[in-house]
Amino acid sequence: MEKTIPYAKQYLDDDDIKAVIEVLRGDYLTTGPYINQFESEFALKVGAKYAVAVSSGTAALHIAYLAADLKPYDEVITTPMTFAATANAALYVGAQPVFADIDGQTYNIDVKEIESHLTPQAKAIVPVHYTGLPCEMGEICDIAKLHNLVVIEDACHALGAKYKDTVIGDCTYSDMTVFSFHPVKHITTGEGGMITTNSESLYQKLFKLRSHGITRDNDTFKEPGHGDWYYEMQDLGFNYRLTDIQAALGISQLKKLDSFVARRRQIVDRYNKAFQELPVELPSEPEGYYSSYHLYVIRLRKESKKTRKDLYSKLKAKGIHTQVHYLPVHTMPYYQENLGHKWGDYPVAEDHYSRVLSLPMYPAMTDDDVDYVINCMKEVLL
Repeated sequence: MEKTIPYAKQYLDDDDIKAVIEVLRGDYLTTGPYINQFESEFALKVGAKYAVAVSSGTAALHIAYLAADLKPYDEVITTPMTFAATANAALYVGAQPVFADIDGQTYNIDVKEIESHLTPQAKAIVPVHYTGLPCEMGEICDIAKLHNLVVIEDACHALGAKYKDTVIGDCTYSDMTVFSFHPVKHITTGEGGMITTNSESLYQKLFKLRSHGITRDNDTFKEPGHGDWYYEMQDLGFNYRLTDIQAALGISQLKKLDSFVARRRQIVDRYNKAFQELPVELPSEPEGYYSSYHLYVIRLRKESKKTRKDLYSKLKAKGIHTQVHYLPVHTMPYYQENLGHKWGDYPVAEDHYSRVLSLPMYPAMTDDDVDYVINCMKEVLL
């Protein structure tokens, strides 16, 4: 085994380490000034009015659904080709996830399928920008306006992506956008997440929900006049706060976002050129879309004599670690046993799952690493 190459990995440099050490030497470890700075700089970066930092992408989804006032038996339309948290967070608030199959070219939610799943109980659409490629947000926004639905973008794969003339996260076509800062994402805070919005009322709800539903804003008190020590719990919230340690790391990482995305796109370009003759389908990027390529996914062609399991195993034997994104959510045992889903419900997503493989993709990959993956892919598939 010549190398060990993970499918994804964080990139941390001396500036990141220095930023964290400065916090450790300061007065605040939990909620302090770096939180506000991170939120302000993040909102500015994506072009949103407000940003609320939280402890994970899952926490971001949860309180975004709560802020949208989703209630028991409301329906949330989303894709089965996502991490379970997108759908799970609907269940957290008592709502029902309703899956709409994916488009076979972009692997994102199929807009026509959204329309076919609309019922009077539908209250929200949650498009997931799978792999970093934006969904067709213009059409999704039009559907939402027509049927008075909330739109919450799951952009945990898509920090740095662009849709036509907009930046993912500026909420041009949505009420809120959710991000993740898990180590394999575009930037990391260890664990962490962010919600952006242009709505002041949603911002105020999110701000309270991430910290036990508590406010210290004298202007909103139900019983003012107690004293400067006073605070009120006005909603049933959660301890979803990010720490100042994490926020300092996030600020440092955010400065490198553009270079991170640029390097990802360089790797994609090399992969795409090298794999033209292989029996695989390469990721698409329609005109007007700018993917930030959280993942580089290839699909074995249906006529290929190789199986995905064979490819996975042979690459692993050569030190190349790949991953499968994703097992469709509706096929998870919990969803089959408790929500009545089954294999066969969403055939396009299931076909995608059966043939897809995520190859190594992260900014710290060297050109030698990329060449090694390319050469091993050719050895296995040709």
